[in-house]
Amino acid sequence: MQKLKPLLFFCLIIFCSATLKTGSTEKIQWLKMDEVTIKIKEQSKPVLIDLYTDWCYWCKVMDKKTYGNSKVIAYINEHFYSAKVNAETRDAVIWKDKTYRYNDKYQINDFTLFLTYGRASFPTTVIIADGESAPIPIAGYLEPKEIEPILKYFGEGAYKTKNFPEFEKTFKPSW
Repeated sequence: MQKLKPLLFFCLIIFCSATLKTGSTEKIQWLKMDEVTIKIKEQSKPVLIDLYTDWCYWCKVMDKKTYGNSKVIAYINEHFYSAKVNAETRDAVIWKDKTYRYNDKYQINDFTLFLTYGRASFPTTVIIADGESAPIPIAGYLEPKEIEPILKYFGEGAYKTKNFPEFEKTFKPSW
């Protein structure tokens, strides 16, 4: 047994090292909106925008639990152009040749008002199905199991042939 202890210890170190290296170091490839504009012209894909604020508790939870989930990460990176947008940014945001600026009256960027049709809340996940579509804001915290049908509806192009309630009836979750 004494001779086995060093061997077991060595195996444990190797196992832990392998586990740490293969852990979820993968992240969503967040782009800036001007980068999304360029990429969508090169190849059409749905756009996912994480609309957040620095002070929003549920935004941070969603970053950790939802956007930190390995299945969510892999799916978004493969099927979407994704961008994180701070709703309160004072920087200009350019989307489709239009510049949106900080709005002193509402204390948020006008891009936030555009994406949410003037009904901003945080977090909000915004989907733009293609370069010509209007934004679809989904307000509130979404867990991985809640965002899965939304992502797959747009990511697999089901939105082109059926409405979401129809899609949801036959959707089989896998996360």
